[in-house]
Amino acid sequence: MTEKDVFEQVVKILTPYVKNQNALAAVGLGTHILDDLEVNSARLVDVVLEFEGAFDIEIADEDVDAVESVGNAVELIRSKIG
Repeated sequence: MTEKDVFEQVVKILTPYVKNQNALAAVGLGTHILDDLEVNSARLVDVVLEFEGAFDIEIADEDVDAVESVGNAVELIRSKIG
C-alpha cells in the first residue's frame, strides 16, 4: 500500500471527527490532528480503533502517544502493514 493510499484512508477516517473544515480542505502530512483539525482528544481512541480495523493492524498505546500529525499516523500505519 503506497503512502498516498494510506494518507487518503487516514483522511477519510478522520473526516467525521474534524471540527475545522478549513484545515481539512487543506490537509497534508504536516497537519496536526488535535490542533489544526480540532479532533477532540477523547475521540482519538475511536480514530485509532478505526485505523486498526481499516488496516488490520494493532496499535499500542505508546505508539498512539507519538501520533500528532496526519504524517505521523501515515508513517505508523505503514510501519505496521509492512
